[in-house]
Amino acid sequence: MTVTALPIPHTTAPTLAVPTVAPIYQPAPVGTPADAPRVFAAIAAVMRDVMPVAKDKENQQQRYKFRGVDDAMSAMAGPMRAHGLIILPSIAAHRAERRGEKMTHVNITMRYHVYGPAGDCLTAEVPGEASDFADKATNKAQSAALKYLLFTLFMIPVDGRSIDDGDRDHPVESTEAQRAEQAQRQQRGQDRRQQRGQQRQQQRRPQRAEQAPRRDYVAEAKAAPNPEAFAKVRSDAEQAGAPAEFLAQLDQIAAEKRAAAGPRQQGEQREMPAEQEAAVLANVGRARTDAENALRLTASRANLPTLDADFQRVYGMPIEQAPAMTLHAFRQQIEAAQ
Repeated sequence: MTVTALPIPHTTAPTLAVPTVAPIYQPAPVGTPADAPRVFAAIAAVMRDVMPVAKDKENQQQRYKFRGVDDAMSAMAGPMRAHGLIILPSIAAHRAERRGEKMTHVNITMRYHVYGPAGDCLTAEVPGEASDFADKATNKAQSAALKYLLFTLFMIPVDGRSIDDGDRDHPVESTEAQRAEQAQRQQRGQDRRQQRGQQRQQQRRPQRAEQAPRRDYVAEAKAAPNPEAFAKVRSDAEQAGAPAEFLAQLDQIAAEKRAAAGPRQQGEQREMPAEQEAAVLANVGRARTDAENALRLTASRANLPTLDADFQRVYGMPIEQAPAMTLHAFRQQIEAAQ
């Protein structure tokens, strides 16, 4: 009797029919400044700044440690904001199937567009898989895909004793040394938070002091009825720590008031004592000279060779005849334009 073996058909396990797509780079738009950081430089900068993510989450049912997506997002949020990096997600492929009466199993492929400050884009696809007894399977799969994108693209530092993923189905008991180290980290974090709170309180105190009502010395100088009242206002401003530019502004107000008053009859207005008037004029002269020197220095740094012509065109007078306040105002305009 002859026995002939029948051929057995070859079968393969079904797979998710999703083509593998290599990362795609889209250059920056035309006209983007050449010195704007590209997406690769921004990713490298984020990698330098990102803080480690410890495996401190625990699955209570299966008793294993893992790193949560929330921790990864929290570690990445600050560096990404600092370096102008954003991630735009979309679902490239999605498949859901029932397993039993209540469980839903989902396989997805997430497509992430990583944009840099210059507007260029790096596109990558990451798979995600999850099961759930309610309506959260797709959400879980998206969270898993995002978590592994962040860890693999930005190489987020992890604990050296647990380089493996950690999202596994057998318990991982921490050693005594690991628990002690974790307690120390928590204590250090608490100390840093307390220190930051104390620093913020110290910073608020001078701000409250600055919010105290201040005297308007300029208005008081303009309203001074006589030279003695003006001298009192100027003395108070000087004792309060007013800078030389501000005192020169007050002296300029006094000079303008004297010029506007003109010659008056004897006894109509008491004149300022000669010594006091000489001191005021000297202060005005020094302030005007300092203001002119500061203006010319600023124009030189700004490479403005037409300073005198520009000043004459704006104010209708040469620099040599302008008061200190006008010179300071033009200097501030040059500095703001740089």
